[in-house]
Amino acid sequence: MAWLTRFLAAVAFLAIGVIFSPETFGSKSDGLNSPTLSTYLKLAHLLTFSTAFGAALWVTFIGGIIMFKNLPRHQFGNLQSKMFPAYFSMVGICCAVTVASFGYLHPWNSSSVAEKYQLGFLLSSLAFNLTNLFVFTPMTVEMMKQRHKVEREQNIGEEVGWSKNVEVAKVNPKLAAMNKKFGMIHGLSSLANIMAFGSLAMHSWYLASKLNL
Repeated sequence: MAWLTRFLAAVAFLAIGVIFSPETFGSKSDGLNSPTLSTYLKLAHLLTFSTAFGAALWVTFIGGIIMFKNLPRHQFGNLQSKMFPAYFSMVGICCAVTVASFGYLHPWNSSSVAEKYQLGFLLSSLAFNLTNLFVFTPMTVEMMKQRHKVEREQNIGEEVGWSKNVEVAKVNPKLAAMNKKFGMIHGLSSLANIMAFGSLAMHSWYLASKLNL
């Protein structure tokens, strides 16, 4: 995660420079009401929202499915255990910046009903991603490791797909119980991910309504 730390540090210093010294970017500073500050906040909102939405779309509906259908199951699971913490961290950070920029640009007391709903959608997306990052992902990874151990004892897991697992689970109560528990935890994680993506999708409709092409 060292690359992420360096990237966030660079972004943080850039953000501080924009907020406190907007005149260095070629405009006069009007404090917190600076048009330049507003422009940079809108840019931050657009970039972080599009990054979160695009990453969620790819991981949820394209990348994960392709990997599952083409990689040995244990290799796929080990890869996901490394990828998901990074994925939820990145999307969570993007959602946090999206919420902060939108909240600053649309103060609650002067916001319309539609804007308040949008802030709610963005906060929901952030909450679902953080829940996945700190609750469901660690639980899923730990359960996966335990199940991999049992499967290796049964000489399965190096195949693509679930067929051998299903066959062995019919005569192995321990594996069947693990499958059930893993399915429940993974299902909750998937639901949280879908809800986060849906909240971002609702905001994309709002942004589209504001465009003049």
